[in-house]
Amino acid sequence: MSAQATVFGVILNDHRSMQRLQAQFTAAPYLTPPRAPVLHIKPSNTLAREGAVVVLPSGAEQLEIGASLGLVIGRLSSHLSLENALAAVSAYVIMADLSLPHAQYYRPAIRERCFDGACPISPKIALSPELPQPEQLSIRSYVNDKLVETRNLADLVRSASELLRDVTEFMRLDSNDILHLGVLFQGAQARVGDAVRIVIDHLGELNFTLVASSEEKT
Repeated sequence: MSAQATVFGVILNDHRSMQRLQAQFTAAPYLTPPRAPVLHIKPSNTLAREGAVVVLPSGAEQLEIGASLGLVIGRLSSHLSLENALAAVSAYVIMADLSLPHAQYYRPAIRERCFDGACPISPKIALSPELPQPEQLSIRSYVNDKLVETRNLADLVRSASELLRDVTEFMRLDSNDILHLGVLFQGAQARVGDAVRIVIDHLGELNFTLVASSEEKT
């Protein structure tokens, strides 16, 4: 991954989360569900590698795992069509868009989503004709080897192609940028001392552990 690459996260891209938040969508301040992809950025300080030890912010004891599939962009991409969108993807990554638990989506969650190490990412997974389409994959999250969450990417509001088309309609994605397919609202959590493993069949897994802020990062 290029040092200059940008990692974009997505929320509200699965039907389960949309249904849970339906009542809030008709309340102030917006009064209507979002019509465009809802994005956020995971800045460079958040990026961590396979096997990372993630130090939680001071005072925090747990976080949401935010397991997702990331699309690595292979070329400068703007105004992609539905038909050619996936041709712009050069690889996949397994990701954890870590965040401190929060219920409010109507303000920027900078502290909650942008602490150091808040985005462990697997090595790039090369594409091949044998791999299923993203919407045919499922993601399993384990905490201390116990299954805590399963999600099927067939539940996406926007498929990978649709998300790429809609995002590049209003912004450019550069080579080596990463766009993930979304995280569940108030999904599975892990605590200080836990070992987390995210598995996507056919692609592999991502592992990391959580420690308190008073402990040394190794």
